[in-house]
Amino acid sequence: MKEKVVLAYSGGLDTTAIIPWLKETYDYDVICCCINCGQGEELDGLDERAKLSGASKLYIEDICDEFSEDYIVPCVQAGAVYEHKYLLGTAMARPGIAKKLVEIARKEGAVAICHGATGKGNDQIRFELGIKALAPDIKVIAPWRQDNWKMDSREAEIEYCKAHGIDLPFGTDSSYSRDRNLWHISHEGLELEDPSQEPNYDHLLVLSVTPEHAPDEGEYVTMTFEKGVPTSVNGKKMKVADIIRELNRLGGKHGIGIIDIVENRVVGMKSRGVYETPGGTILMEAHDQLEELCLDRATMEVKKEMGNKLAQVVYEGKWFTPLREAIQAFVESTQEYVTGEVKFKLYKGNIIKAGTTSPYSLYSESLASFTTGDLYDHHDADGFITLFGLPLKVRAMKLLELENKKNN
Repeated sequence: MKEKVVLAYSGGLDTTAIIPWLKETYDYDVICCCINCGQGEELDGLDERAKLSGASKLYIEDICDEFSEDYIVPCVQAGAVYEHKYLLGTAMARPGIAKKLVEIARKEGAVAICHGATGKGNDQIRFELGIKALAPDIKVIAPWRQDNWKMDSREAEIEYCKAHGIDLPFGTDSSYSRDRNLWHISHEGLELEDPSQEPNYDHLLVLSVTPEHAPDEGEYVTMTFEKGVPTSVNGKKMKVADIIRELNRLGGKHGIGIIDIVENRVVGMKSRGVYETPGGTILMEAHDQLEELCLDRATMEVKKEMGNKLAQVVYEGKWFTPLREAIQAFVESTQEYVTGEVKFKLYKGNIIKAGTTSPYSLYSESLASFTTGDLYDHHDADGFITLFGLPLKVRAMKLLELENKKNN
């Protein structure tokens, strides 16, 4: 019996060419594993394509619910955003994929796991750190980093497939490099490789329309949360994955969540991409809207720091670490009272607040108003400002004293 390798298979040209390459290079029995994180129609026809390419078996594993509940929700609760803009769409999916690849490798008794990520990107790190954390005994094969991988273009990969009797419906035409899942779709390549060039949005967008092409009428949306977890949209209770799907539909319609960023990759280079995250942008904003009512100032300050740290941890592929577990435990403790309803209007790329309610709201109308009440006397501010500003005043006095000595 031949040794087995589990290949993280997308059905694209790269991973299709890798199948015969693995058989030729290692004489492995190739088990393809496609992890469904919400790629949609990209999964059509994969079984036939994998078999035609020489795979002995194909697993298609649906982890949309796990992706939503175990990876997306913790990041939403934390407010984890990388470099102020990127909502971690690709980064959040990779640990779930790595976990499933390990499960299939164990089930099949495979000696290796192979992925098609290049040596320039973040995904090689995310996949391999996940595999190392969960299965340190399993070998990892990354063809793009190996000297015996000779294919450096689409044309070379297509010729390689043809030479091995694989005639597949891939063209040599240039297109964007995309990654799609339930949370977002990313776009790289073509004019995006030059930061001075404006994106060709009419050619590029998949989930959304630009704000210019969005409806001229705004649309109101209500959402509910229980302990920081979204539970309904417009009065309809749904599981998290379906909430994201519905928010994607609404957000895409109104041009929400389209960002053009230059980000710092883990490997040290900058890369430019356009991300469509319509539902995710709405979900993050709605959660923030509710937290404004329910969290005290000191907790909000520390939670913001933890959210930034979690974003870095997730971006760098360090999901299966004690640090991520500790940050998530802190964040979950802050969500105990993040329950209520948020209302907002979607209009031409904007999410406009339209009211927030919570049984755990810390907002007091009597305190916030200009009327003096039992809990607050305006004179109380005198002593507070004296003490709060004491360090500033002492420093200014000392500096003035030194200045006077110099002048005398």
